[in-house]
Amino acid sequence: MEPSNTEITRRHFMSVAIAAISSFIGAAVGLPGIAYIIGPALKKETEDWVSLGAISKVEPGSPTLFKTTIERQTGWITDQEEVSAYVLTEDGQNYVAMSNICTHLGCRVRWIAEQERFFCPCHNGVFGKDGSVISGPPPRPLDRFETKVDNGVLFIRRG
Repeated sequence: MEPSNTEITRRHFMSVAIAAISSFIGAAVGLPGIAYIIGPALKKETEDWVSLGAISKVEPGSPTLFKTTIERQTGWITDQEEVSAYVLTEDGQNYVAMSNICTHLGCRVRWIAEQERFFCPCHNGVFGKDGSVISGPPPRPLDRFETKVDNGVLFIRRG
């Protein structure tokens, strides 16, 4: 019978130590990266309705500007964003919410009550009361939000 050699050589020890340290570093870097990439796919989609305010503030026949602040989370970063929308109703029952951002270059439009038009100061874009393009360079009408009314409060779908 031969005696077993239980002595660990320096070369074998270094190989095992380097492999263990490399595995630890790879796991420390790789696992959070995988979680970051796969995480959004595992999140459930929720209906994001944003409260604008009471429908009693909307004057029939005249667009009313509503502003609200929402929190948006992207990965680990949470930032606040201001959402503005003009709300129009003709009959007090059906509401149309339009973005206040021009479809040409993203400038903010404003309602000029005397002319009953939206005006974009950047390149003289003009929109009708319903958001349709009247003149200027905008390629399409003002964007619209899906709306709902619940207990006298107007909501738009965030998107």
